[in-house]
Amino acid sequence: MWQEAVGWVSSLVLVVTIGKQVYKQWREGSSKNVSKWLFVGQLAASVGFTIYSWLVRNWVFVFTNGVMILNGVAGLCITLYHRRREERGAAEAA
Repeated sequence: MWQEAVGWVSSLVLVVTIGKQVYKQWREGSSKNVSKWLFVGQLAASVGFTIYSWLVRNWVFVFTNGVMILNGVAGLCITLYHRRREERGAAEAA
């Protein structure tokens, strides 16, 4: 039973930590120095880990990686949005 608790607490720490970073990007209105490839790689890994976790029936990791997919999609969308906005601003200034 305690093993499950360790897994769920660790899951919560990871999800909150990454979620806070994605929220910070959104709130600050900038993704400066954040590579879109960070989120592309994270999405690919999270999808793979979700499938694997489902196959081995590890529900802690199914949940964690499922939420990480959502975080990755949000982070990628925010990064791309900021890039497009910056490009439009640069084009208008020229």
